[in-house]
Order: sequence, then structure tokens, then C-alpha cells
Amino acid sequence: MRCSWAERSEVERAYHDDEWGVPVHDDRTLFERLALSTVQAGLALRTVLAKRASLRAAFHEFDIDRVAAMTDADIALVLADRGVIRHRLKVESIRNNARAARRIVEATGSFSDFLWTFARPDEPPKARPDSEPLPGRSDASDLMSEALRQRGFRFAGTAICHALMQSAGMVNDHAVECFRYR
Repeated sequence: MRCSWAERSEVERAYHDDEWGVPVHDDRTLFERLALSTVQAGLALRTVLAKRASLRAAFHEFDIDRVAAMTDADIALVLADRGVIRHRLKVESIRNNARAARRIVEATGSFSDFLWTFARPDEPPKARPDSEPLPGRSDASDLMSEALRQRGFRFAGTAICHALMQSAGMVNDHAVECFRYR
């Protein structure tokens, strides 16, 4: 069995089985997960995953330095691309957040190390049955959101931070019935 949310489409099954909840420590991959959580706000996960290849192309495979260097003309090209989610504030926030992430890397050496300070890997996963909804926030995501916003991030509310934490394995929100729970 897998988490029921992952049974809605093949793309969600593959994401759940291969990526969601697997610990990620690579700066670029974490930045991608943050960007995907940003564009997902208010949308179905399968919509975002279906556009993932186009988002990667539009945002230079989520290379933090290259995204941070994007110009307004580059952003206009992204907004004209039918393959991406063309929400101006979300698209502009990805560039803004790359610039903020770059400042974190310059100050601390690693975006990953910074984000993982909010994880609680030593805490046992909460035994959430599949019949209960996925958590949309946590105390840890509240703290991460506050810290990111203080550093200039946009579209970094607690729900987006919690989605990042779920996808990057910083919390284990798999249902107890799911084969990925343990």
C-alpha cells in the first residue's frame, strides 16, 4: 500500500514511490523542491509534476546562481511559456528566492545545511492513518518560514515550507499503512 494521495495519477505514484519523503541534501534539488512547492500553492500536485520538465528548462535546472541571474526579460520569456505555470508572482518569487538562497550559501556555505536545521530527523514519525489528512504545517515549518521570510524569501509560508519538508524527507508524513512509512 502507498499513501492514498499518490493513487490519483501515475505521475503522483512515481513521485511518491521514488522521491517524496526521501532525504535530500543537495542545494539545487532542495531549491527545486522549494520552487515546486511554491508553484503548487493552490494547485493539484499532478498539475505541477506534469509541468516539471518545462519548469526545469525555464529555470536552468534550478541552478541557484543561474536563476538568481535571470533578468526581467528572462522572466517575461518564462511567463510566455505555455509549458509552465504562468503565475507572475510565483515566477518572480522563484528568481527572488534564488537570490535569497545564494545569500544563504554565501553566508553559511550551504542552502541544505541551513534548511536541515529545521528538520527533526530524530523524532519518530507520527503514526498517521491514511484516513487522516496530510498535515499542512508544523512547528518546524513555522520556524523555517519565519527564518526564510526574514532572509527575503517570498511565497515561503508555513504550508509551502511544510510541503518542502515532506518532499525532502525532513519529516515523515507517510501514512502508517504506506510501504514508505518505515
